[in-house]
Amino acid sequence: MEIKQGEKLLFVGDSITDCGRDRPLGEGTGDSLGSGYVSYVDALLQSVYPDRSIRVVNKGISGNTVRDLEARWHADVVEQSPDWLVLMIGINDVWRQFSKPYQTESHIHSEEYEETIYRLINEVSGAKLVLMTPFYIEPNNQDRMRQRMDEYGKIMQDIASETNALFIDTQKAFEPLLSCLHPSAIAQDRVHPNARGHMVLTKAFLTKVGFQWS
Repeated sequence: MEIKQGEKLLFVGDSITDCGRDRPLGEGTGDSLGSGYVSYVDALLQSVYPDRSIRVVNKGISGNTVRDLEARWHADVVEQSPDWLVLMIGINDVWRQFSKPYQTESHIHSEEYEETIYRLINEVSGAKLVLMTPFYIEPNNQDRMRQRMDEYGKIMQDIASETNALFIDTQKAFEPLLSCLHPSAIAQDRVHPNARGHMVLTKAFLTKVGFQWS
């Protein structure tokens, strides 16, 4: 398992990462991990590798885009000096293009998305990077929003390749579940997963870092 003794693992992103961590008791404390995949990752690491004293930190904030992330990056990421930085962002960047089609000032197009992520991760020195794609829990890859999400996912993949980061294709990780279940059984709005969806993300992340499931 690649996460070593005493290392600090920081997750940053939007509501999928946040998952209630800053409401209400976590506000200002930084101690709450929420109820989603970040908390599952922590529970499995602490139960299977208790001797490693790994610290998990959740810095997700619901509704965030890369613009929002940039505004808080220094305080929430750089100053935290993580050993591992796990970034999953982009769902809101895409979603607002469809949910608010006429509020174009809120739209974050692919060029801004790519440039911002490059700029942000270059500010973090020494941390091992894990980049996770945004996703849309929709099996039809001809769906317009699914196509756009796949485009942003490909950008994240290219960035991971160019920066030697570990890469997790979350959209692909959902495929086995989507082959058996309707999207509404995983996420009512096709964006915010329930417990089974968060477990998919948990498994994808831990498998990537060499977690010994046996």
